[in-house]
Amino acid sequence: MKKAGVVGNPVAHSKSPLIHSYWLKKYEIEASYEKIKADDIASFIKNAGEYTGFNVTVPFKTDIMPFMDVLSDQAKKAGAVNTVVVRSDGSFYGHNTDGAGFVANVKRADPSFNIKESVVVILGTGGAARGVCAALTEAKEVRLVYRTLEKAEKIKESVGENIVLIPWADKEDVLSDADLLANATTLGMNGFDPLKIDLTPLKKTAVVSDLVYAPLKTDLLKQAEKKGFITADGLGMLLEQARPAFKEWFGVFPEITDELRALVL
Repeated sequence: MKKAGVVGNPVAHSKSPLIHSYWLKKYEIEASYEKIKADDIASFIKNAGEYTGFNVTVPFKTDIMPFMDVLSDQAKKAGAVNTVVVRSDGSFYGHNTDGAGFVANVKRADPSFNIKESVVVILGTGGAARGVCAALTEAKEVRLVYRTLEKAEKIKESVGENIVLIPWADKEDVLSDADLLANATTLGMNGFDPLKIDLTPLKKTAVVSDLVYAPLKTDLLKQAEKKGFITADGLGMLLEQARPAFKEWFGVFPEITDELRALVL
């Protein structure tokens, strides 16, 4: 029987088993998906060949890269792996689906959204921001709003020339012609400081996205909805990034249903 899972430490919080187990049942696939707590990635990888594939979560998304036989372009640009496929010859293929999940979630919210014609403002320079930026190389311009200049410079160096670095204090000054604003920080998440930003300068046709999904409706999304913007929540991205992984492992590109969203919530 095929077996997949998510490896991390801690890993108890992961929603991935809920998502993938739901799809396995829905499509009547004889396989399992489990949580894998590992003390270090080198020890885990020695026996990882028993899996069809696995997701990677904190703190191993970067640490696992040297153990991959092949890395996708998305993983290289993101500097992180969140999905591994164990190929039939035992080799490891490392991929990053975060960026694709982000874009798919935005397009689900606004089907007319066109990356190639868009100016995008990304708040944050952590792992989530790297993954998102790696999927936006075709955007007209990506304005990366940073609190740590060194992190921002590394993303620009790794991802592409369409990235423009913006100091945190200037974030509202670069919104007037933006087609998409995305929060890729932990600000606004339960237990973290709030995200303070005034959306008044943002043009009315823009999409506002938040990668945070706890709470599902962050203060950023509440403010955006009140002002009439199209919004894309963090749960949508979480579900969208899981779909290509499931397809790689089990051969089915799964559907996101209201029942699944309710289950994960």
